[in-house]
Amino acid sequence: MSLLVRPSGDGLRVTPESAGWKYVGFEALRLGDITRDTGDREVCIVVIEGACDVISDHGEWRGLGGRPDPWSGPPDAAYLPPGTRFDVRGDAEVGVCWAPAPDGGAAARILPGAEIEVETRGHGAQQRYVHPILMGDREAASLLVTEVLTPGGHWSSYPPHKHDRDDPPRETLLEETYYHRLKPARGFGLQRVYTDDRSLDETIAFADRDCVLVPRGYHTVSAPPGYDVYYLNVMAGPTRNWIFANDPDHEWTMAA
Repeated sequence: MSLLVRPSGDGLRVTPESAGWKYVGFEALRLGDITRDTGDREVCIVVIEGACDVISDHGEWRGLGGRPDPWSGPPDAAYLPPGTRFDVRGDAEVGVCWAPAPDGGAAARILPGAEIEVETRGHGAQQRYVHPILMGDREAASLLVTEVLTPGGHWSSYPPHKHDRDDPPRETLLEETYYHRLKPARGFGLQRVYTDDRSLDETIAFADRDCVLVPRGYHTVSAPPGYDVYYLNVMAGPTRNWIFANDPDHEWTMAA
């Protein structure tokens, strides 16, 4: 199975069945108007660009988002628990992030971009900027959601790291999707996904609005000179904790 998922029509869709895994679902949609039901899952709706309304039994949240592109400040998002039918309406691109919520999830709420503290991670050509949207400091059942902006000529998710063993506190098992945007959109980026034994070893050239699956193994992203790379990460697994292991061959690069 290819790790690259390309858009079709007004977006793309990843399900546990299509990805061959258990936890993560993801949709990138250009609205319009969509109706969905969370069923037995929880969902985080991230406004990637534009503005939209989210309407459900938990309330009508209007005018979420508003940034013209993913590089114009942190995003607004909304969280909805299982058993919720919802509509998203507006002129926007949204990421709809899904994961199991066997214990009922958390309270429905808006996750305002104004409350996000932007993190600068890495140094030199490893420097990138992180917007934690629904990470461990915000309540959910299993979803972890963040976005990262990597300047042209820089590497991100670097050094290569993995989270494919259910072995806390040393490492946690988390499936992950990378939904990519590029500035300018005509560009490309590179992503490598590989395991220690190289039974999985793929280097993928992705375009604007492509999605890369990370079912296991180390992974890293490169933004070519002249092209800034954005990605929206969705992670989920049996333990809601992001504990990763760096590739020991490349961990030395963390030293300033």
